[in-house]
Amino acid sequence: MESLQSVIQFILNLGAAVFVPALMIIIGLIVRMKVRDAVSAGIILGVAFLGMNIVIGFMIEALTPAAQGLAERTGIDLSILDGGWTSMATLAWAWPFAFLMFPLQLGINAIMLIINKTKTLNVDLWNVWGKILTAVLIIGVTQNVYLAFIVAGIQIVTELILCDANQRQIQELNGIPGVTVSHGMMIFCIFLMPIDWLLKKIPALRKDMDANALKDKIGIFAENHVMGFIIGGLLGIAAGYDVAKTLMLAMQAAAALTLFPMVAKLFMQALSPLSDGISEFMKRKFKNRELFIGLDWPILAGCSEVWVAIVLMVPVTLIFALILPGNGVLPFAGILNISLCAPALIVTGGNLIRMIILGTITTPIFLYVSTFFAGTITDLAHSTGAISLKAGQQITWSTLEYPVFRYIFAEASQFTILGFIFVAIWVLLLVFYVKMMKKRTIELEKASS
Repeated sequence: MESLQSVIQFILNLGAAVFVPALMIIIGLIVRMKVRDAVSAGIILGVAFLGMNIVIGFMIEALTPAAQGLAERTGIDLSILDGGWTSMATLAWAWPFAFLMFPLQLGINAIMLIINKTKTLNVDLWNVWGKILTAVLIIGVTQNVYLAFIVAGIQIVTELILCDANQRQIQELNGIPGVTVSHGMMIFCIFLMPIDWLLKKIPALRKDMDANALKDKIGIFAENHVMGFIIGGLLGIAAGYDVAKTLMLAMQAAAALTLFPMVAKLFMQALSPLSDGISEFMKRKFKNRELFIGLDWPILAGCSEVWVAIVLMVPVTLIFALILPGNGVLPFAGILNISLCAPALIVTGGNLIRMIILGTITTPIFLYVSTFFAGTITDLAHSTGAISLKAGQQITWSTLEYPVFRYIFAEASQFTILGFIFVAIWVLLLVFYVKMMKKRTIELEKASS
């Protein structure tokens, strides 16, 4: 047991930018790619991950002070600290049984592949910490380790189901065949779909409204750098910045929105030869079977719509934090709500207007669920000693990923009638989502042929 834990800890210490490319090189060699091609693709993939982390870090560093300035101007005074995803990951890995989530995820994935219940091989093992955090939250509510692993197992199965359902839409968005997003944040798609289905009943919201469509309508104002400059400038004004700081924030936002698609092209450069190699291998070894590679969400980062939506959600999130009764968290470390905007991109197919509407409607859910779990997370921080807090201070994550799933199963794990009703509704929504995405896949295939 200790040796397994040591191996897993060594893997974690490598970091996602080393571990995932190394795994992809191994997969490339297994499917008989040339050594030079497999190694080259793996290194470029590592560069892409590092590049994306650098740009996201740059964006957070630029926007967080502006968000803080806006919060101070509006008089927000909330007591729960927003620790962001890094604090939650620290808390997750402090759980003594965390290392067991690796074999659980690999085992479930292998079984589902063998019995042909998924087409996805999830190589995004770095983000296994999301399943660990779900388990830790369940334990915090129920004190039951067995229930924690059961719920984590349900999450793993759900992720694989969504990988298959979303793959064709993801290919349409990023242009990379054979890959899909296996990150747990995609579970929020299940909740967004019925809302988007209703929005599409409005004729004006059915029109193409992605970045390219906007360029046709409003010209230069839909260019990434111009949109970034305008949004950053408006946020600087709202934060009370002087002219110089406002212009600098505008330029920083313009730089971020310009660089994201450039870095995202590296994912295509790395993954396209790997995808081709895997596809040829599957044709040779397993007739009539496809294999998708499940990766982290940054393979969607080349879509301008997701970044415009993320930046626009910053003031929306802060305004909701101010006006929502019962909210106790002040968003800062989690101010960029990727776990909302990336799923919204998938559900809407990149319709920016509907993405913003979905974001506005559902942002309160993130704040309320993060407030709901604040006590549990704080207790876990004290019991594990993984996070140091001042006396009386609470901590949470303002944009907690897949909040609906985690809240519903935390409630059901306490064997409440309300929890079981929520789970039943959630299962129906999952079935509805898969059905809708299968229909969309057929439409996209027809359109491409």
